[in-house]
Amino acid sequence: MTLTINNQFIPFESLVSASSIILDSSDSFREKIKSAQDLLLKEISEGKPIYGVTTGYGESGKNYLVYEDAVKLQNNLYRFHGCGVGDILSEQEIYYIMLVRLISISKGFSGVSVELLESLISFLEHGIYPAIPSKGSVGASGDLTPLSYIAAALVGDREVIYKSEIRPTSEVLKECGIKPYSFKPKEALAIMNGTSVMTGILVLQLQHFEKLLMQLESFASCLFEAMEADTTALEPFVHNVKPFDGQIKSAKNILAKTSGNSLTHDRLSRYKSFFDVENHNIQDRYSIRCVPQVLGVAWDNLAIAKKWVETEINSVSDNPLMNCDEQIIYTGCNFYGGYMAHAADTLKICLANMADLLDKQFAVLVDEKFNRGLGENLKLSKEHYHHGFKAMQISLSSLSADVMMRMLPSSVFSRSTESMNQDKVSMGTTGALGLKGGIEEFSSMMAIAMLGMAQAIDIRGVDKFSPFAQSIYDKIRKISPPLIEDRRLDMDILKVKDMLLRGDLI
Repeated sequence: MTLTINNQFIPFESLVSASSIILDSSDSFREKIKSAQDLLLKEISEGKPIYGVTTGYGESGKNYLVYEDAVKLQNNLYRFHGCGVGDILSEQEIYYIMLVRLISISKGFSGVSVELLESLISFLEHGIYPAIPSKGSVGASGDLTPLSYIAAALVGDREVIYKSEIRPTSEVLKECGIKPYSFKPKEALAIMNGTSVMTGILVLQLQHFEKLLMQLESFASCLFEAMEADTTALEPFVHNVKPFDGQIKSAKNILAKTSGNSLTHDRLSRYKSFFDVENHNIQDRYSIRCVPQVLGVAWDNLAIAKKWVETEINSVSDNPLMNCDEQIIYTGCNFYGGYMAHAADTLKICLANMADLLDKQFAVLVDEKFNRGLGENLKLSKEHYHHGFKAMQISLSSLSADVMMRMLPSSVFSRSTESMNQDKVSMGTTGALGLKGGIEEFSSMMAIAMLGMAQAIDIRGVDKFSPFAQSIYDKIRKISPPLIEDRRLDMDILKVKDMLLRGDLI
């Protein structure tokens, strides 16, 4: 679908499903943009000090400048913020960052020109993405340093990613026939002074998080079958009397996927097995029985995070702001990324609980003392010199610790910076990057777990499982054969991990 950029609300799903971007060509939209710019230029012409336009930045706001120096000021803003470090963000992340910034300054309150918006659109149309280092932002006054790489690219400076190669911006613009942009008063500040980096990262990571959450439910449904568990714990009655939306949703999802197998028990058959089988507990372990209660929390927090990200996407997050109705320029703190910081921090905690759950589930699945006949380490070979999934369980457990160590909330680590002017900051980008790292590690955990589940299905017999479990099994077995003799599995993990990030095992 084509996404039209104007001052209208853009739903989260519309943003992530857009295949092309255009700028509203209506006179009403362009007049709204021009009115804000005219107000800014009028105030400047009357000699009024405008923060970041005819004054310095931050603590240097006490330094006043004449109009003739305003352009130099804008160029120096992106220049002195060219100190980002860390890995370059992915093209998909940078795409979302640019799009979120474009939406924000297109609301008609930032004092920018239509020409600046068109310049951003041109970059997106040509697939030109500024090479943005991932680190260097404290999340207020916005993502200044990483966003400076967009500002620099617009004027032909620094480097961009074009056709998956990092090249000098000037070369790429010449090749694409794009003229470098020249900033008007406040425009570099409007590009840089906002929450678009943390928000853009979260737009992508929320999509990954949701896919992995759904695929963890897929694993859980297969686990109920492989462990011959009691599906009574998934029945609607149990969850309707504790009516959290996420819990009800998760139980419904898992129960639907288990239908059509000959392995799981209901309440009556479990009572019978309790009397017929020696040492058979009448209830399953918490890591099996309580899955909806664990994952329901993640579903509900994801819904909150998605709503906050959607609101941030549609927010004006720079400073100062133009109120054309009152003919007043306001200064404020909309560049503070607190909501994004807390969204990331909360999902990091959810992810840590998901990792802990999966660690416990897989430990039960591979341990012959608890896995109800699946044998030692899910071995298909009877030879004692083969070891099955012994090392895979160690790797999975190690990764769970890595995920859980990231759960520490970034938002509480506010740093005092910039001569104590920025003395309370959000750390939102740090939180978003922490969630990104946790999702990367958790997806590797899920890949190991899914490979182990395919092995368990081989041991029990594919025909005994539900159609859903068989479909999961078939997809995995197309890229990874059963483990009979000991062999390396790192490449298999990577292949399944790619499937998970695409959402193929939902």
